[in-house]
Amino acid sequence: MDPLFVDRHDAGRRLAQALIHYKEAPDTLILALPRGGVVVGYEISRELHLPLEVLVTRKLGAPGNPELAMGALSETGYRHLNPEILLSFGVSSGQLEEEVRRQQQEIDRRVEQYRWGRPLPSMTGRSVILVDDGVATGATFYASVAALRNLNLHRLVAAIPVASSQVMSELLSKVDKVVILETPISFAAIGQFYLDFAQVTDEEVIACLGRARTAAPGTNSAAE
Repeated sequence: MDPLFVDRHDAGRRLAQALIHYKEAPDTLILALPRGGVVVGYEISRELHLPLEVLVTRKLGAPGNPELAMGALSETGYRHLNPEILLSFGVSSGQLEEEVRRQQQEIDRRVEQYRWGRPLPSMTGRSVILVDDGVATGATFYASVAALRNLNLHRLVAAIPVASSQVMSELLSKVDKVVILETPISFAAIGQFYLDFAQVTDEEVIACLGRARTAAPGTNSAAE
């Protein structure tokens, strides 16, 4: 099938139109999953005049098959585990903890780079729009949702350009509102739905966050 989006910027602008009623909404924050989700989130932030921040969550790769998610780890410490993968791959507690330690190191590195080591801003009573550039299996996104659910939010909105229909149905019970632009029947990988799905660099993430913070001075501080 033909790509659905030119690139992540295009996907973000289109998502922003679907979220237009949140424009300048008080106590509302866009949280994007790095790296690709930050580019999408930046366009939403720019169009809706809302602050943008990152939530760092990492996939826990199965032993011998790192692309297969046996779970995910959020910077808040929340773990999402897939019991079926753990069982079918015979993952020991030692193997799991080693992967957790490895991903925690990467989480720490990204928090240092993207937020200068500062903690997440307070989420209590706020509405949060959680953004990624697409969701295939959902492990990382589900871990992010569950982590946020523990932070006393007022409202949690999932905003994704493209996801499988299974992800759509599962998210409906996990968040307050789901905004997914496309749910193709045939879903192999997120990249198949983008004309340009080049890997996003740390430098691009930092640039997007910097532009968003400059556009909304004082609203994006992680120290609030």
